Amino acid sequence: MANKRRKIKIFKSKKKKESIDVVIKNLKESYEQIDPNTIEKFEDFPLSAPTLKGLKENKYFVPTEIQRESIGYSLRGEDILGAAKTGSGKTLAFLIPVLEILYCNKWTHTEGLAALIITPTRELAYQIFETLRKIGIHHDFSAGLIIGGKDLKFERKRLDQCNIMICTPGRLLQHMDENPLFDCSNMLVLVLDEADRCLDMGFENTMNNIIDNLPPERQTLLFSATQTKSVKDLARLSLNDPHFISVHEASEHSTPTGLVQSYMVCELHDKMSLLWSFIKNHLHHKVLVFMSSCKQVKYFYEILCKLRPGTSLLALYGAMHQTKRMAVYESFSKKQRSVLFATDIAARGLDFPSVNWVVQLDCPENANEYIHRAGRTARFQKSGESLLVLLPSELAILEQLKNKKIPIQEIKVNPNKLTSVQRTLEATLAKDHILKESAQRAFVSYIKSVFLMKDKNVFNVSALKTDEFATSLGLAIPPRVRFLQKWKKAKEAKKKEKESLAQTMVEDLNSNLNKLSDSEILDDEPEPSRLSFNDSYNFNNDDNSDEENDNLLTLKRKDHNIPEAENLEYEEEEDVSFDISNKKKKKPLTKAAVAKKMIKKQIKPNLKTVFDETGEVVVDRTKTRVSQFAKEYENNDEKGGINIEEAKQMMRAEDIHDKKLFKEKVKAKHKDEKKKAKEETKRAEMEDESSSDEASVDLSWLPDPDKVYGKHESGESEDDFNPYINSGSEPESDRSDYESSNIHRPPKRKLLTNKKNSNKRQKLKEDLSDDPIDTGLSLMEDEELVLKMLDTS
Repeated sequence: MANKRRKIKIFKSKKKKESIDVVIKNLKESYEQIDPNTIEKFEDFPLSAPTLKGLKENKYFVPTEIQRESIGYSLRGEDILGAAKTGSGKTLAFLIPVLEILYCNKWTHTEGLAALIITPTRELAYQIFETLRKIGIHHDFSAGLIIGGKDLKFERKRLDQCNIMICTPGRLLQHMDENPLFDCSNMLVLVLDEADRCLDMGFENTMNNIIDNLPPERQTLLFSATQTKSVKDLARLSLNDPHFISVHEASEHSTPTGLVQSYMVCELHDKMSLLWSFIKNHLHHKVLVFMSSCKQVKYFYEILCKLRPGTSLLALYGAMHQTKRMAVYESFSKKQRSVLFATDIAARGLDFPSVNWVVQLDCPENANEYIHRAGRTARFQKSGESLLVLLPSELAILEQLKNKKIPIQEIKVNPNKLTSVQRTLEATLAKDHILKESAQRAFVSYIKSVFLMKDKNVFNVSALKTDEFATSLGLAIPPRVRFLQKWKKAKEAKKKEKESLAQTMVEDLNSNLNKLSDSEILDDEPEPSRLSFNDSYNFNNDDNSDEENDNLLTLKRKDHNIPEAENLEYEEEEDVSFDISNKKKKKPLTKAAVAKKMIKKQIKPNLKTVFDETGEVVVDRTKTRVSQFAKEYENNDEKGGINIEEAKQMMRAEDIHDKKLFKEKVKAKHKDEKKKAKEETKRAEMEDESSSDEASVDLSWLPDPDKVYGKHESGESEDDFNPYINSGSEPESDRSDYESSNIHRPPKRKLLTNKKNSNKRQKLKEDLSDDPIDTGLSLMEDEELVLKMLDTS
């Protein structure tokens, strides 16, 4: 028999899994031992297994400097102000602690909101949400993206199920005000990404209202490339001994080392040609072009699509629909070569892979905005280039960039590679009136953006050559800029008013000096000189003057020097621009606000009051309550809802009055019907009486027509009245006499009327022939008379 091999089964001892409570306890104990200098990988951090697995699957192995410095403090529950260069990994620096805090607190779906992450733009919120989905895929927490432009009803129903909420300030405040399911009483962590932008003037009121609704006992994490250090902002957030972590504060430059930065001085009317030439010379690059307004981005994108430069063009601005914005964001992220025209909504936090060039066609508002714009390239230790296009009047911003430790060099335009497209633009706009209107809006919006900038040393709207700029856009006639015209008129009017005021002050002082020289000043003293408009109010006392004369004139003003005319003009320019730019816009009057005002003033809507001739109110019983119980029910303001029993009693009381009113209406209707019937019978009687009166009229008093018009023999016809009807020829003289005597009554018409009269007479004769004629003789005498008449005939 063959030897059978015996299978030996080896039993390995299984390691017992530690309970979650023990794991969490060990993690919390190791938080105090975190040393940023000894950490080289994410595995060196005391992180949970689901978080480490998510980081490993997405190829996050080595932490960046801001992550290494800040994660330890965040895990210990301390507040943080984190500042680092663009593209340094700030997103993971706050997402990893958020996941770990929820994991250590064993947060579940039913416990509601635990972490709130607020960002200034929708695209940045979407980017953070996608990153959270990647690294938190093995956790059981629920996350929600709450941004404007999405389905509000869909968000409203599921808001109480979100453990981590990533949102923009406007939509978050809307849910706080309107959604009863929103509850943040148990919230643990508040994160502000791009905190300086969230806390600035644009979001000030919104953020104040949001912070008032949040629980004061919470952990707060603030991250930005240009972090705020304002005591006012920090006090609003109720920070508890925060750690300020600025890993690049001691570095030589505040921008990434791989970023090559340069600027170019260009006239305003040459910007379009410069942009076109730049795109044509960089067709195989990925370019991001920043502009100051949405309407500019829209027009430049549309007109360059018509010109077809040879590469794909995209546009991203705030007025676009949200789905289209997300599609543009994802499309530009995937493309290897493309040109994206964008406003400052793409300047903060967005991570577009492998951007080669950032072109700032319009000057940024300040140095911080420049840092965020230029930071869209050269991310994660990669290289990139930035180009800043400046007008000659905007060179003052270079000093701000130097103070922010930004290395930037000037480059010149190669005139051989500069191509003008002005003629093509003019021809294109002449064909397309919609594109022409878009160009006009872009022109006005650019001037308005320059006008509203705060730094008047950099942005001077008076220095813009508007006519040439309009021509460069393809417009034959520059559009009217009404706000600029009003501002100039107000500036001139205020300047004239100030000059006239100063002139009157000078004249008053001269007149006072004249009076003093005539009355109190001695003859030996020299006569004081007359002050002119440009002279100052310095009164230097002579050495030989008495002490009494030193206090002859006293001015209430502390500053006795009147500024020169040039200074007046400069100060006036600042004052007027400040007044116009800082005008408070009137809030639109909503229906809710109108209703609140009406409730406060106790005004009843849809109430119409009618007065009679005596001035008393006419009560409409169909719309007003009549019974005493109903009036008391309406005037009772203490009721918190509808009392069904009281409402029933009120309806019964009103039903009695309604029935009475209905009976009165029926009676009134019957009265009207009877009245109408009586009037109709009277009318019929009157008609019968009139017809009977006509039948009983006595006509015997009328004269005999034969006696008036004469008798006609039986053989005589009406045609004998006209001697020219039956004759074949007639004398011309007689005809003319006859026609002249009958000018107004033509013969034919006369003939017709005679024929009608003859017919009437014939009928009358026939009627008379039927009845016997009474001659007054006997029957025998009548017969004899007839026989005699026959014999004679």
